Amino acid sequence: MKTYLVTGGAGFIGSNFIHYMFRKYNDTIRIINVDALTYAGNLENLKSVEDRENYTFIKADITDSAAIAEIFDQNDVDYVVHFAAESHVDRSIKSPEVFIKTNVLGTAVMLNCARAAWENADGSYQEGKKFLHVSTDEVYGSLDEDGGYFYETTPYAPHSPYSASKASSDMLVKAYVDTYRFPANITNCSNNYGPYQFPEKLIPLIINNALHGRKLPVYGDGKNVRDWLYVDDHAKGIDMVIEKGRLGETYNIGGHNEKQNIEIIHIILDTLLEMLPEGDERRKLISRDLITYVEDRKGHDRRYAIAPDKIKSEIGWEPETMFKDGIKKTIAWFFEHEDWMANVTSGDYQKYYDDMYQNK
Repeated sequence: MKTYLVTGGAGFIGSNFIHYMFRKYNDTIRIINVDALTYAGNLENLKSVEDRENYTFIKADITDSAAIAEIFDQNDVDYVVHFAAESHVDRSIKSPEVFIKTNVLGTAVMLNCARAAWENADGSYQEGKKFLHVSTDEVYGSLDEDGGYFYETTPYAPHSPYSASKASSDMLVKAYVDTYRFPANITNCSNNYGPYQFPEKLIPLIINNALHGRKLPVYGDGKNVRDWLYVDDHAKGIDMVIEKGRLGETYNIGGHNEKQNIEIIHIILDTLLEMLPEGDERRKLISRDLITYVEDRKGHDRRYAIAPDKIKSEIGWEPETMFKDGIKKTIAWFFEHEDWMANVTSGDYQKYYDDMYQNK
C-alpha cells in the first residue's frame, strides 16, 4: 500500500485530489493530509472520507520543521504531493511576507524533511520515492493578447508577490534536483475551477453573488485572459505525473480553455438562468446589470495560456472536460451544497475542526 503525504489537502485543489485518488484507488492507497487550516482550509471538504481507515488528517504548519519531521519519522511516506500554499494574488499584494513564509520557507522545510527521510548513506534515494511540487502558470508572467503559450522552457517572469513566491519555491525544488539528485517533479497548472473552491476566487464568487443579487466585480476592462481547467482533470494529471513523470522534469498542465474574465461572467449568468427551474425566485436577481467594473489589480497579468504538449506526448494526459460541461458541473455542485457555501461565507466552517477534533 503506497502512502501519499498531501500538504494543503483541506484546500480546494488538494481536497479534490484526495477525493479523486480514493475514487480511483479506493483501499489500495493510504493518504495523510497535512493542513494548517488557514482561511482556505476547510475540513468540511473531506467529510465523506474522514472516517476511512486509510485516511489520516494532521493539523500542522509546513513551516514547522519539527512537526513535519515527526510525520516522516512515524510514517513510511512514498510520495509527497505538495499543494500547501498561499494562493490569492490580492492577499499577496496586501501581505507579501505571509506568502514568502508559507510558499518559500514551507517548501524548503518539506524538501529537507523528505530528503532526510528518503536519502541513503551513499547519497542515493530509496526506490520509488517522489516529491510532486504543485505550482502555477503565473510564474511565467504575462503573454501578449495576440498569441503565444507558456512552455516548460519559458523563462520565469513573476509579477505579483504570490507568483514570485511560487517561482522561488519552484527554483528551490529545481535546486534540490540538481544539487542532491532529489527525486522530484514540478507541475505548473492553469486556473482551476470546480467543487469546494473558496468564494474569493472568480467563478464561485460570481456564482454566489449572482444568486444573491449582489454586485459582480470585474477588474479593469474585464478582458484579462485565463486558461481554465476543471479540477478533476488537474487531479488526474498530477496522479499521472507521479506514476509516469521522468524524475527532475517539469510538466505544464493546461486546459486549452482560454477565456476573458468578462466572458466567464456572462457564461455563468447564462448557465445559472438555464439551470434554475422556472419559478425559482433567484432568477429575478440574476442580471448583467450587476456587473461592476472596479479599479484594476496592481500588476495584473494580461493573459495566461499553457501548452500541455509535453505532458500529452510523454505521459498521455490531456484535458477531458469542456468548459461548458465543467461550469455546469460546478454550478450543479454549488446548488447541491448551499450549506457549504453558507458556512464558508459566514466563517462557520472554521468551527468544524473544533467540533471534529478539539471538542471530542
